Amino acid sequence: MKDLRDISNVYFVGIGGIGMSALAHYFVLKGKTVAGYDKTRTSLTQSLEQKGIAIHYEDGADLIPEIFRDQDRTLIIYTPAIPPTHTELQFFRQEGFTVLKRAEVLGKISEGMVTLAVAGTHGKTTTSTILAYILHQCNEPLTAFLGGISENFDSNFISTGEDVLVVEADEFDRSFLQLRPDFAAITSMDADHLDIYETSGALQETFSDFAQLVKSDVFLGEGLPLRGKTYGFGEQADVRIEHIEVTDGQYKFAVITEDDCAEGTFSLPGKHNLMNALAAVSLANAYGVKLQEAVSALEGFQGVDRRFSYRIRTEELVLIDDYAHHPTELEALHQAVREMYPNDQVMIVFQPHLYSRTRDFHKDFAKSLSAFDAVRLMDIYPAREEPIPGITSEALLHEIDCKDKSMLTKRDLSKCVQEHSARIKLIVGAGDIGEEVKNIVNFISKMPQV
Repeated sequence: MKDLRDISNVYFVGIGGIGMSALAHYFVLKGKTVAGYDKTRTSLTQSLEQKGIAIHYEDGADLIPEIFRDQDRTLIIYTPAIPPTHTELQFFRQEGFTVLKRAEVLGKISEGMVTLAVAGTHGKTTTSTILAYILHQCNEPLTAFLGGISENFDSNFISTGEDVLVVEADEFDRSFLQLRPDFAAITSMDADHLDIYETSGALQETFSDFAQLVKSDVFLGEGLPLRGKTYGFGEQADVRIEHIEVTDGQYKFAVITEDDCAEGTFSLPGKHNLMNALAAVSLANAYGVKLQEAVSALEGFQGVDRRFSYRIRTEELVLIDDYAHHPTELEALHQAVREMYPNDQVMIVFQPHLYSRTRDFHKDFAKSLSAFDAVRLMDIYPAREEPIPGITSEALLHEIDCKDKSMLTKRDLSKCVQEHSARIKLIVGAGDIGEEVKNIVNFISKMPQV
């Protein structure tokens, strides 16, 4: 791979992805000329365009700016979500450009920095964002590439120095095997991405391979079948959380290690988020932050966009936006919302993500969704996939054990949220449903108040 210092231009094929856009911000900061392609204009691509990055939304080699046709001075970064038949990707490969996946570039950037990586099928975005916030509050010079928008920084990229790197270790396409972290946490290893791994055993084996790449401590969510230090609620955990109380919508608790104890508060709902916070504290403490300082920093953490994000919160309506796209994540979301609102009815609007995931976990999805009082399903968001015969939202809806259930189109989404009697309404999914939330809020704000 070329030395990044010798690169003048960086072109992204799929620049609008959450991880790719963070890299784009990084290279702009480093003084590189940056441009790219993406399929859809979103708030992420608009923020990049405001930085002067040229982005086009049609696939065509003739649309690539001339400056990015210099093979010796240009690096091409692509996301695995881009199909190999993509015209621009094919052009760069055929012409002999240096073409790398995002994870390979992250591995190169990490050289010379202490790297703290967060892996797991669930929780890695929230955990890494909490970790970056802790380090920032404790005045540690850091660079962080996040898989979501930090509410504290309004960004998925943080740069205050290069002593330490915080990065998500993505299991999709085995990308995290490109990293060589100094410290790491593995939050979970539930079966997912079976279009890549085929079996849950193969997925777990790859997580084991990742753990062996870590130079120092690996922190494991309790119950994971790997070797390392554990964190959790149990007495046997190496780092554990105890004396949990819920007061005024906040958790109060104590974090206990082998030789230290610290008390703190945290406001993100759900026991899964307490686990995420504990993983972040464990990594920060292993890096060298004092335990009490790390735990105290949690109080100011505001959250991650689309992770239990309140969009409306009144006596009449609570509208929550969430990225959950796996049955385990839906269960965690249900636990959190019931804990916060035990006496209210809850409606979920869910957009399934990927035909393959819907196929592989349809019974688990049906079980998770059946726990809500009302369910509205939207069509499956395909992302990188072609339809699979027989795999539809209608088929999933049939398996859900809930009296108040139906299909819902984008056209009727705002009206449904406005008119349904449930006070708590969840807009959930990893597809483009998140882009609809602003429309819902605008629609409701224009309705006459009773």
